[in-house]
This record gives sequence, C-alpha cells and structure tokens, in this order.
Amino acid sequence: MAISEKLIGECRQKLLQSKQDILNRVKEARSNLDQNEEKGGDEGDQTARVLAEQEFLSMHERLRSQLMEIESALARIEGGSFGYCEETEEEIEPERLRAIPWTRLSIEGAEIRESMNKRYARG
Repeated sequence: MAISEKLIGECRQKLLQSKQDILNRVKEARSNLDQNEEKGGDEGDQTARVLAEQEFLSMHERLRSQLMEIESALARIEGGSFGYCEETEEEIEPERLRAIPWTRLSIEGAEIRESMNKRYARG
C-alpha cells in the first residue's frame, strides 16, 4: 500500500512550517547576538559575550543539522521516496511521519540502526 497523498501533503506542510520556524529562530538569534556585540567592558562582560557566542554557534549547528534533514525530506517527497525506511525499505508508520516528518527510519529501522551503532561502538 502506497503512502497517501493526504499524508504526504500534511508532512510537506509541517516540513515547510518547521523550515520557516528554524530560519526565523536563526535570524532572531543572530540579531540578538549582534545587539550585544559592543566591544570593551570588563572581563565579566567579555566572558558573557564569548559564552553567548558559543551558545549561538551550538544552537546554530543543531538548527543547521535539522534544516538539512528537512531539506532532505522535501527532496524525498519530490523524488517519490518519502515515507520509506532507509534500513528496511518498508513504509514508515503514518503516526511516526506525522510526529517527525523528516524521519528516514521506521521504528523497526531505528531499532536496527541503534543496535548496529551499539555493536560497532564497543570495538
């Protein structure tokens, strides 16, 4: 059974909304960081500024990674492979797609991948 067009449309909308939210968060965070960019100040001010920059970079990296997953999911929708597990090649559960529309793995596929990662992490 193929994934319904309705579910794909629902997921596309969620993906586009998530993408917009991420872009807005990055823009807002960058704006906040730029406002605190004044040079000088005592050692405490400088330390606070460095910590704010590190926090921004860390958040930026997480959001960039999530944005890449969203873009990849949108590409899979366009390519016709959206909703199929990379591990098992079976359909991903509709509830899982609704919750995490950028997922590449079914629950079973995620469990397989996790057990493989644990196995190779030990050596």
